[in-house]
Amino acid sequence: MPKTALVQARMEPKLKAEADAILASLGINATTAITLFYSQMVRHRGIPIELKVPNEVTVAAMDELRDPSRRKNLKKHNNLTELMADLNSEE
Repeated sequence: MPKTALVQARMEPKLKAEADAILASLGINATTAITLFYSQMVRHRGIPIELKVPNEVTVAAMDELRDPSRRKNLKKHNNLTELMADLNSEE
């Protein structure tokens, strides 16, 4: 069947550029990605990703990361090994 339907959407240019770069690394374009997303919506009879409202702890963590004055006080790790060692030491 010929592809003749048109889908248009407006979004922030930075978001589009970042998403397009990811799609390019996967070897697909936006049209293919949207077609895949629509196909999965039909298959699942809904949005094919889990959508949740974040809980209070998650919202507080997100707010902390958005605030530069609070973010500078957060613990930092240089690699996954350091992070895992720190997480395991808190047990």
